[in-house]
Amino acid sequence: MRILTRYLLRTHLSPFLFSLSVLTGLLFVNTVARRIPDLAGKGLEGRIIGEVLLLSLPHIVALTLPMAVLVAVLYTFSQLTADNEVTALKASGVSLIRVLVPLVVGGIGLALVLLWFNDDVLPESNHRLKNLLADVGRKSPTFELKEQVINPIRSSQNLRSQYFLQAASIDHASSRLYDVVIYDLSLGQKSRSIYADSGRMAFNEAQTDLLLTLFDGWVHEGETWESEKFSRAKFGRYLLAMRGVGDQLTRMEDTYRGDREMSIAQLRQSGDSAYAEFLRVQAEARSEAIMATRRALAGPIPVEGVEPIVPVAPSVGMAHLDNVPPEYRLQAMQVAGNDPVAHRAAIELQVLRNQSRTYMRTANQFRVEYHKKYAIPVACIVFVLLGAPIAVRFPRGGAGMVIAISLLVFGIYYMSLIGGESLGDRGVIPPFLGPWGPNVVFFVLSLWGLSRIGRETSTTRGGGWEDLWTTVRQFLTRPIRRRGRRPAVEEARA
Repeated sequence: MRILTRYLLRTHLSPFLFSLSVLTGLLFVNTVARRIPDLAGKGLEGRIIGEVLLLSLPHIVALTLPMAVLVAVLYTFSQLTADNEVTALKASGVSLIRVLVPLVVGGIGLALVLLWFNDDVLPESNHRLKNLLADVGRKSPTFELKEQVINPIRSSQNLRSQYFLQAASIDHASSRLYDVVIYDLSLGQKSRSIYADSGRMAFNEAQTDLLLTLFDGWVHEGETWESEKFSRAKFGRYLLAMRGVGDQLTRMEDTYRGDREMSIAQLRQSGDSAYAEFLRVQAEARSEAIMATRRALAGPIPVEGVEPIVPVAPSVGMAHLDNVPPEYRLQAMQVAGNDPVAHRAAIELQVLRNQSRTYMRTANQFRVEYHKKYAIPVACIVFVLLGAPIAVRFPRGGAGMVIAISLLVFGIYYMSLIGGESLGDRGVIPPFLGPWGPNVVFFVLSLWGLSRIGRETSTTRGGGWEDLWTTVRQFLTRPIRRRGRRPAVEEARA
């Protein structure tokens, strides 16, 4: 069996590595296509662009590794079955379930590696990527000025230096501006506005400073707090240098981490903290509701010279206020709306309820991401158990069937994962159900397939596309056929 184990693992290695590289490459190309518009036109160094693309890889690998496992199992077992090697194993008395044992062990190993990857490598790369994209987003795209729009221009060397530029038309070919207005906010207590008939843009040799040559205009300067101090000067030619708005990228470290930038321990701690805050706000809201209800039942505050409107208080005893449901408390406070104290309490109660919903959603998000850290690696094991019965049942579809089945399983799995994550974040379903639901469904299907893996029978269709289509059609129409036959069967029995 050692020889057979080594042979099975070796035959799975090549298709696994090939599918992993192809799937990762395809998703990476898609990522590059999405990132290029945000990176182009910024004057960034190739090193920065390469760092952005490299930090995008871990997230892709975390998705494609389980995919590659399924492709490798489908391809290898379909080849083994088509070459009659599975038939030879059966004739030799080797159970196919026994053949799957080393593959399941390999899947467990890959799951542990992916679990470590999701816990250590992926959060750190996501955090660095978020910070880098934020730094790139703060970088001023000076040569992407838009017409008839107020374009903010910030300096990366001096954060207090800021300009706003507006031009009626821009000729990018000649770098000419027409009907230019510039608001200069870099003078501290002074404000300066520049109006020019036209202008020309140019960069210094280092491509870091934007040099504007303005023609035929006016410069208005004044004190921010003293409107009487105002000056107006006319010019025929005016040179304005905007320093540090070009090729300088300022790297700033943001220590805040989102749910996808946390390790398993951090997610557990953050989820527990958010849920503890939820419970605290819930208790505070309950206490506020009880106090407001007591105040509402006590009646309005008498005001001298004003005839009070006596509310019709709900018929509930003071001793039972702790058991009053929230809807009834709110009704009581609405009835006593003419009481300013009760009205203010109702507003505070609504604020507390909004806070509790926010904390609950935050806790759900952390818990969903926590379960995803485990659910996606476990998919490596589930796909081993799922792929083998399918490949043995339909061995002659070739690479096309492997691709078709893989895409179908991937689409169902990841759409279910994304949908379950959204529902779990909103609290529609328990947080664990979204990430684990697809695994449970495919695991049940794999157990059903494994229970029939040794009972395949040869058909005239030979386990190809026609056989797959006929099997699916029979599976879908079986309840209809049964309902159609029932009256005839009962009539025959009668």
